[in-house]
Amino acid sequence: MSLNKEAELLRDIPLFRNISPAKLKLLAFTSERLWHDDEQFLFKEGDDGDAAYIILSGTAVVSIESNSGSQEVARLKKGGVVGEISILCDVPRTATVQAQDSLTTLRITKDTFFHLITEFPEISIEIMRELAFRLDETNKQLREALNRK
Repeated sequence: MSLNKEAELLRDIPLFRNISPAKLKLLAFTSERLWHDDEQFLFKEGDDGDAAYIILSGTAVVSIESNSGSQEVARLKKGGVVGEISILCDVPRTATVQAQDSLTTLRITKDTFFHLITEFPEISIEIMRELAFRLDETNKQLREALNRK
């Protein structure tokens, strides 16, 4: 796929909507496009975090380990971002992410990710919004679990 087409794909993702086409081409050039087969792991909870992944197509299943086994906590589709927590906080992966059916992602290394959020503060705002949304969802799930006891 050409850089122009990859830049167009990125433009459709809310995180990148305000970035110029030239910068999107640079992002596409410096990132790695990956194809994941059905049930293939992008990474597992506890792994070292070296990159974030942007979902270009397909669905990713996010799960965490608990006393009762693996628990699905989210399903992400086109435009979803995974893996950013471990590179932002420099901690091991906080969840396992696995492809459902076939999945296409853009792998953005830690250095490229930090360069992006430094150069484009609006990306930082979108990431904060996404993380706040996830925290709110986690709190709701925790509240529901505690109420069931």
